Amino acid sequence: MPTDRRQTLGQFLRTQREKLSPSQAGLLVVPHRRRTPGLRREEAAQLCGISTTWYTWLEQGRDVTCSPASLSRIATALQMSTTERRYLFTLAELRDPHQIIPSVATPNALLNLPEQIKSPAYLLDPLWNVLSANDPAKALFTGWMDSPEPNQLRYVFLNPEAKTFLTNWPDRSRRLLAEFRADTAHLARTTAFQALTSALQAESQEFLHFWQDQRVLPREGGQRSFQHPVRGVLNYEQITLTPAEHTGYKLVILTPTTIEQTSAS
Repeated sequence: MPTDRRQTLGQFLRTQREKLSPSQAGLLVVPHRRRTPGLRREEAAQLCGISTTWYTWLEQGRDVTCSPASLSRIATALQMSTTERRYLFTLAELRDPHQIIPSVATPNALLNLPEQIKSPAYLLDPLWNVLSANDPAKALFTGWMDSPEPNQLRYVFLNPEAKTFLTNWPDRSRRLLAEFRADTAHLARTTAFQALTSALQAESQEFLHFWQDQRVLPREGGQRSFQHPVRGVLNYEQITLTPAEHTGYKLVILTPTTIEQTSAS
């Protein structure tokens, strides 16, 4: 971890410790014997189940190794909010072992978003299942949006039509899987994630091969071309939006960039 990031992490921990009173932490103390209303370092270390020396070094920004489990205990002991906890793990460049998975119940406000958009638009859940889509998206992605299991990876790797519909399928599918791996790393231990990826490895040799590559890439927008069986080649600019309060979800919007070409009759 870079020195400046370690120092920022240490300063953040100190601030969190000093704003937590002993009574809030469940400690019994004699008020008049304290010089500060917040926790002392030794008290914070005791609550976290770690040594005072190691905790002190962490606050001082020294080059010490911190495991996700240890950082999780610190975040819990200092009663950090979800946002504070996420910021802490981001600074430490670690994955939170207890990261909160978005609720199964999706807010109606999110489900209704695609219908507010004129061009093809759809909403994905954390495992890239289609939760809702507007009519233009349903008309574009026949075979995916109307399937019993409208998961994007299942469509791309298990539906034979996808290899024709998605231009340059080998590169597109490989990149898509690398983006999925990076995007869902925090879900890797969940039953739903393991069920999805295990089934795809068993049902698709391409998925198995690409999955073993261990590639990870950030999800990005850009040009998208599709070979529609009726409407011909369709070109779009893809934009992906993530709701601030529901970061596991994605609103994908496809804006036409050229006049649609029709296939020969």
